[in-house]
Amino acid sequence: MTKEIMEEKKVTQKKEVHFDWSLLLGAAFLMATSSIGPGFLTQTTVFTNNLRASFGFVILLSIILDVGAQLNVWRVIGVSGMRGQDVANKVFPGLGYLVALLIVMGGLAFNIGNVAGAGLGFNVLFGIDIKIGAAISALIGISIFVFKEAGKVMDKFTQIAGFVMIILTVFVAISSAPPVGEAIAKTFVPDKIDMMSIITLVGGTVGGYITFSGGHRLVDAGVVGQEALPQITRSSVTGVCVTGIMRVLLFLATLGVVSAGMTLDPANPPASVFKLAAGNVGYKIFGVVMWAAAISSVVGAAYTSVSFIRSFSETLNKNYRWLVIAFIVFSTCVFTFIGSPVKVLIVVGTLNGLILPITLGVMLIAAYKKDIVGDYKHPTWMAVFGTIVVALTAYMSVITVMNQLPKLLS
Repeated sequence: MTKEIMEEKKVTQKKEVHFDWSLLLGAAFLMATSSIGPGFLTQTTVFTNNLRASFGFVILLSIILDVGAQLNVWRVIGVSGMRGQDVANKVFPGLGYLVALLIVMGGLAFNIGNVAGAGLGFNVLFGIDIKIGAAISALIGISIFVFKEAGKVMDKFTQIAGFVMIILTVFVAISSAPPVGEAIAKTFVPDKIDMMSIITLVGGTVGGYITFSGGHRLVDAGVVGQEALPQITRSSVTGVCVTGIMRVLLFLATLGVVSAGMTLDPANPPASVFKLAAGNVGYKIFGVVMWAAAISSVVGAAYTSVSFIRSFSETLNKNYRWLVIAFIVFSTCVFTFIGSPVKVLIVVGTLNGLILPITLGVMLIAAYKKDIVGDYKHPTWMAVFGTIVVALTAYMSVITVMNQLPKLLS
C-alpha cells in the first residue's frame, strides 16, 4: 500500500512540473535568446538592407521551417526523456559522440563571438574597453551557475533579457516609421526570393546547439513523457515565436531607416539602425540590446554545449555547473588574449551548418524507433515538415561547404 501511495505521489509531482509555466517559458526563452545574438542582429539588418520589404517573406518562411524543425526535435527528446546525443547513440552507436563534438566546437566558436558582443554592448553603454566589458559580462554569466538552482536562475535571466530586447526594439521600430503596409504586402508577394537568406535564418534560429537548448532544459527539469507533449509543444512554438517577434521588429526598424534613404554603416549595421532611427538615445538602446542578446547567448551556448557531454559520465553530470563555468571562462580568455580568430570562427561556423540536417534527420528516424519513443505515434505532417527542412538545409550546407572551405583553408 505504501508503495502504491509513493508511485501516485511521483505521478502527481511529475504532472505539477509539466504545468510549471515559468519553467516552460524559461525553456522557450532559453532557445529564443540563444538564437538572438550578435550574429542575429547583424544578419537581420544586412538582409533587410539588401532585400528591403521582401525580407518579410524570408522571415515568414523561415519561421514556418523553424517550427517544423523545433517541433520534431523537442517532441522526440521529450517523449524519450533523453538528450540529443543519447538519442543519436541509440539510432546509430557512436553517432552521439560525433554530434556532441560538432555541437561543442560550434558552441565554443559562437561563444567567442557572443562574449565579444557583450563587450561591445558595455563599450557602447559605458565607454569602457571591449575586452574589459567582455570580462565583466562573463562574470555576470558565470554567477548564474554558481547557484545550486542554476536552472531556475537561468530561466528568469533569459526571460528578463528577452523582454528587455523586445520592448526596446519596439521603441526603435516605431521611431523609424517603417512602411508597414508595404512590408505586409511584400511578405506575401515578394519582389524576389533569396534562398540563401532563408537557409541562413533557419540555421541561425534552430541550427547547431540552439534547437536543443530548450528541449534539454525540459529534460533536465523532468518534463518528459507523452503526457507532457502539449506543454512541450507550446514551449517549443513559443520559443520560435519570440525569436520571430524580435526578427520582425528589427526588420521594421531597419526598413524604416533604409526606406528613408539613410545609409547603414557597413562596419556595424545594427548599431547604425538604432542610431539613425532614434539618435543618441537609440545608440544607447542598441548597447542594451546588444549586451542582452550577447550575454543570454553566452549562457545558452555554454549550458547547451555542456548538456551534450554531461550524460557521458556520472562525474561530468554531477559537475555540469562547473563545466559550464569553465566553458564561459575559456571562451572569454580566447577573446581577451587572442581576439576573435576570424578564419577559425568562419570554418567552424561553416561546418556548423551541417549539424541541423544531421541532428534533425536523426530525430526523424528516432521518432519511429520503439526502443526510443515506445508506443508514441509521431504525426505525419511533422515528419514531412522535418524532412523538407533536412533536405533544404543539407543541400545548402553542402554547397556552402564546397564553395567556401577551399577558399578559407587556402
